[in-house]
Amino acid sequence: MSTDIHTQNKALIAPVREAMRDFSEQGVRAALETLIAPDAVVHMCHPFGDLTGPAELYDTCYAPLLNAMPDLERRDWIVMGGRTEHGGDWIGCGGHYYGTFVRPWLDIPPTGHLTHMRFHEFYRFEEGRVVEIQTIWDMPEVMMQAKAWPMAPSLGLEFCIPGPATLDGIVPGPWDEEKSQASCAHIVEMLSHLKKHPSQGGPEVMEMPRFWHERMNWYGPAGIGTGRGISGFRNWHQIPFLNGMPDRGQYLDEITYHFFGDGDYAAVTGWPNMIQTVTHDGWMGIAPSGKRITMRSLDFWRLENGKIRENWVTVDILDAYRQLGVDVFARLREFNKARVPGGIPFPVGEA
Repeated sequence: MSTDIHTQNKALIAPVREAMRDFSEQGVRAALETLIAPDAVVHMCHPFGDLTGPAELYDTCYAPLLNAMPDLERRDWIVMGGRTEHGGDWIGCGGHYYGTFVRPWLDIPPTGHLTHMRFHEFYRFEEGRVVEIQTIWDMPEVMMQAKAWPMAPSLGLEFCIPGPATLDGIVPGPWDEEKSQASCAHIVEMLSHLKKHPSQGGPEVMEMPRFWHERMNWYGPAGIGTGRGISGFRNWHQIPFLNGMPDRGQYLDEITYHFFGDGDYAAVTGWPNMIQTVTHDGWMGIAPSGKRITMRSLDFWRLENGKIRENWVTVDILDAYRQLGVDVFARLREFNKARVPGGIPFPVGEA
């Protein structure tokens, strides 16, 4: 068995993943309490906010979700780890929570059907315990499945995001430092070129074919959607994003990134890791307010033959709306007020 710290941390997080595959309150609480330090800082996406320790995490987030989906299960398709440039040891997990949606959750009406919600969850370890968590759950994805999304339709494709095409996202040990750092370096250089446009020139200054595979998939968050190929990425995400917020990438001294790599995979955390001003029309149907906002994004990349073949991106879109004065949950309640509230018998069909 490998003794490197990242392989050890993957082993430490495995009992939580196992407990959540056959989700029960007792099993999950016990696993979380073993893994997470009592005073750990838990950064959850909107509307949950910042929490402290495993008990508050379970009570605030998991208990209501389990009530809404009594057969809840977790499926990871990425588990990777590494050390950031700031010296932190992180594990990044990506996957879905699945369950039969039979009771309202966050005022989202139940469907009675199997429902999926993507998660990106990042855990920072110190001496065998998790001391910090950054999590984005893709709640708009659940709203859309319930036909309850009250905002603008996505430009990209909305579907159940797949895991890596190579089926190797659960990265085993031992940690390969040289390969992992090379993967990180490729991503950092790619991002530095992305930020050259539009302030330093047209799309050509990004040199995207140098960094991205011609058949790349960009798996964006619900509300933006997925694009295939460089043209899909630009059409359904980048062009509207830059049209609405052309000053993105200009406030790097005010944010802190945490990059880490694991073999062919790389990840970035940041809470927040973007700052820009909504000065023009074009992004998610939002009217320009001239307001500067922060954004949280938790990303994974998979490299193949030296180029990015897949990129999984979650963004705390509900928090971005909140900063712009839009309460998506209030709109959801108005949008769905004519629907009959309440639960559906579970298992479905039983009295």
